[in-house]
Amino acid sequence: MTDKISKDPAAAPAGPGASGSPYEAIKAIPVRHYGRWISAVVVVALLGWLVYAFSQGNIIWDTVWDKVFDPSVISGLWNTIIISVASMALGLVLGIVFAVMRLSKNPVTGAVAWLYIWFFRGTPVYVQLLVWFNLSLIFEYINLGPIYKNETVDVMTPFMVALLGLGLNEGAYMAEIVRAGIQSVDEGQTEAAHALGMSQTKTMGRVILPQAMRVIVPPTGNEFINMLKTSSLVSAVQYTELLRASSNIGSTAGAVMEMLFVASIWYLALTSVFSVGQYYLERRFARGSLRSLPPTPWQRVKTNLTTFKRSPEGSA
Repeated sequence: MTDKISKDPAAAPAGPGASGSPYEAIKAIPVRHYGRWISAVVVVALLGWLVYAFSQGNIIWDTVWDKVFDPSVISGLWNTIIISVASMALGLVLGIVFAVMRLSKNPVTGAVAWLYIWFFRGTPVYVQLLVWFNLSLIFEYINLGPIYKNETVDVMTPFMVALLGLGLNEGAYMAEIVRAGIQSVDEGQTEAAHALGMSQTKTMGRVILPQAMRVIVPPTGNEFINMLKTSSLVSAVQYTELLRASSNIGSTAGAVMEMLFVASIWYLALTSVFSVGQYYLERRFARGSLRSLPPTPWQRVKTNLTTFKRSPEGSA
C-alpha cells in the first residue's frame, strides 16, 4: 500500500537557504527608462523657455487681466454662445433631414441631399458668410408671395447672416455624421421593427436613431466645440461676437495683442466647459453598449487618494 503524498505546502521540505518558505522570494527590479527622463527634461525646458519668452515680450499683462471681465467682452462672449448653439441646432436638424434623404430609396431626394452636402462641404464657410452678407446684390427683395415680403438688406441682419452661414455649413457635416450613425445600426433592428408593424418614420425615431446616438454623439460634440471657434469668422459680417468685441477694444485702447489673449482665454474656457459636458453625454449613451462604464476622472482621483491613504498602513 503506497503512502499518500502530502499536498500541504507547510509539510514540504524547505530548500537550502530558505527560512520557513519552500521557495526563495524573487526580487523584481524595474527596468530603468533613461530616455523617458531625458525627453521629460527636454519638454519641461522647452515649455519653460516658451513661458519665459512670453513673459519678457512687449505685452502688458495687467491689461489682459483687467479686460477679461470687461462688459463689452462679456457681451461678445454671450453672442458667441448664442450663435454657436443656434447654428449647431440648425445644423443638427438639417443633418438629420438630409441624412434620411440621402439614405432614402427615392432617387430625387437622394440626389438633392448629395448635392447639398457636396456644395456646402466643398466651399469655405468664410465664402458662404460673405455670399449671405451680400445677398442683396442678387435679390433686392425677398418675396414669399402672400406670406412675407421685405427688402433683403432688412432681412439679412448680421445675426441672420451668421446663423445661415454657420448653420447650413454645419448641416452638411452633420448629415454625414448622422448617416454614419444610422448605418452603424444592424439592419435586423429595422426588420424586427417592421415585423412588429411599425412604420418607417416610427422605426427611425424610436428604434434606429436612439441606437445610432452612441455613434453620433462623439463627433457631434467635436463639431460643436469646433463651432465655438469657427464662430469667430462671423466678425467679418459685422456680428459682434467675442473676437470682434475684443478687437474693437484692442484697436481703441492700443492693446491689440493683449485683447487677443483675452479672447483666447475665453475660447479656452468655453471649449473646456463644453468638453466636460460632451464627456458625460458620451457616457450616458454608452450605457447600453458597455457592461461597465469606465471611471470618471473624479472617481479615479478619489480611488488614487484612497490608495495613497491606505498605503502607509499596508506597509507598516
